[in-house]
Amino acid sequence: METLEIKNVSIVLRSKLFNPYIKMETKDRILKGAEELFFKFGIKSVTMDDIAKHLAISKKTIYQFYSDKNEIVETLMQYSLKQDECEFQQIQNESENMIEEVMNMMKHIGAMFTKINPNIFYDLQKYHPKAWAQFKVFKHECIAKMIEASIERGKKEGTVRPDINSKILSRMRMEQIEMGLNPEIFNPAEYKILDVQLSLIDHFLHGICTLKGHKLINKYKQIIEEE
Repeated sequence: METLEIKNVSIVLRSKLFNPYIKMETKDRILKGAEELFFKFGIKSVTMDDIAKHLAISKKTIYQFYSDKNEIVETLMQYSLKQDECEFQQIQNESENMIEEVMNMMKHIGAMFTKINPNIFYDLQKYHPKAWAQFKVFKHECIAKMIEASIERGKKEGTVRPDINSKILSRMRMEQIEMGLNPEIFNPAEYKILDVQLSLIDHFLHGICTLKGHKLINKYKQIIEEE
């Protein structure tokens, strides 16, 4: 009987040791912990020791899953972009019209940027070029196409001017996003990234809309103005 119990305990321990889901849980915990620290303090100032201490695990455990901080940053970027793509697509599908879609995007961006240390984008560009390159590819291959589709949707709904070239304007919007993250243009000490991004998207929206579109914008913003 005692031998059987020992054998059963051995089987349980082995199943835990080689269970890929348990390993994946630890791997995801490391990513989540690193993300929390990056969002709060930026990337450059956070060390592997900081991540280990934050998660109450050994640095050796982290190195079982990630070779260095750079790999953590790149993996986080991959996960983040996939999540953003799903959330942006959901907003696009659930919005009643193009103006509501942009307004909902602005709310989403607002919620996202309030959680992020402004230094994180500077750190990405300067110290993690591969992760930043991932963002730029995502920007051009995913976001640009979604904006182009939104502009065409607005044309059909009569809220966007019919003479607007959706391909050109979608790419211009992409450059606006990156410009708003450039500390040499908008110094984080003087400008909040959130304020910059919301101002740019508001300016863009007013520039492409018809009178019908402007009225809808005012409706969603609860602005009353004389014509």
